[in-house]
Amino acid sequence: MIAKIRDISDRLAKTGARDDLYDIPFTTGHTGYLNGGTALNIVPDIATFEFEFRTIAADKSSDLVKEVIDYAKNMLEPEMKAVAPEAGFDFQDRSEFAGLDTAADAEVTLLAKHLSGRNRHSKVAYGTEGGLFSQAGIPTVVCGPGNIDQAHKADEFIRITELEKCGQFLDRLIALCAR
Repeated sequence: MIAKIRDISDRLAKTGARDDLYDIPFTTGHTGYLNGGTALNIVPDIATFEFEFRTIAADKSSDLVKEVIDYAKNMLEPEMKAVAPEAGFDFQDRSEFAGLDTAADAEVTLLAKHLSGRNRHSKVAYGTEGGLFSQAGIPTVVCGPGNIDQAHKADEFIRITELEKCGQFLDRLIALCAR
């Protein structure tokens, strides 16, 4: 099943929808940790793993997850049950992040550019709740201090200069709201 997730990810990279404003311009699939068994020579009674699809706005992770589940239930599980009738798959949906596609000329985008003192924007391939807010009708952009290259690592950090820029952004926002 992990190989199937990789196959889907490879397919999306080669022939899937594109949005060149993203730092990774296509939807990606990822398998996280895999856990099972107690020793190399013992067949585990259970194995677990987590996977996700980080989607651009053109794709829906629920469709991709359904493709994985259908493959597991219709292709792999019958073969497994032929050997061990108690074998099978259980799925638990942990979260879903919709892709965010706020237009470059949207009022909220222009406001964020003004407050940050920047005239360009881009999109990022990491998960945020921004797409969910947008789907709920809330104008949304994602911005903040730091660089993703320093995030989610043992030595994660944000440069003081980035925090200072964030403070200036917030000061401008407060001043705008106080008018």
